[in-house]
Amino acid sequence: MMKRILLVEDDATLGEILNERLSQGYLVHWMKTERAAVDFLQKETVDLCILDIGLPDGSGFEVARFLRDRKAPCAFLFLTAQSDAETRLQGYEMGAAEFIPKPFHLKELLLRVEHVLKSRPAQVELMLPEGRVSFATLSVHRKDGKIEYPPVKDMEILKLLIQEAPQPVSRDSIANLVWGEERDLSPRTIDNSITRIRQVLSDDNERYIRSVRGVGYQWVGPKE
Repeated sequence: MMKRILLVEDDATLGEILNERLSQGYLVHWMKTERAAVDFLQKETVDLCILDIGLPDGSGFEVARFLRDRKAPCAFLFLTAQSDAETRLQGYEMGAAEFIPKPFHLKELLLRVEHVLKSRPAQVELMLPEGRVSFATLSVHRKDGKIEYPPVKDMEILKLLIQEAPQPVSRDSIANLVWGEERDLSPRTIDNSITRIRQVLSDDNERYIRSVRGVGYQWVGPKE
């Protein structure tokens, strides 16, 4: 199936070039405003969003925030002239896969897009000796036939750890990417979620989720 990309770029010339080149390998939907992008994402799903930050009616950050709040499974990258360190940091803290400053080399952009789409496939199921984890139904199917439905946030944390493996994920990143604007966490909220995940997965002795001192947590189990 052809990968779908949402391109959000208000510059007509650049948008035409990117739309034409990307359309040679992907199904591209080109939007020029934040409102148009959000309206589209309320009805459709895509594999990747390429977001300009400065838009006529808002910001690409708001589109990314919408994706994060809806827990959309697509990756996103920023394509912008605003390349100062503070802006880049904000983008990466939101979960951006890439931050590409303008001007850029078109071939480099195409290679980065290809890399993001290949390296961040949508996680649907995870097979473990104890059973099967389904991210589609947010459930754990044990080999004895028992089915458990962990809290949604716990499953989102598990999916995040698997996607980012082998890199450890900090508690701050987990809070930002899983709770987003809803953040009102006690110091133990994330740790309690990890404890429940380990119990569901029968993860004794940190076979799957390793605690990384001073950082957060790291998935060390299988990824498929």
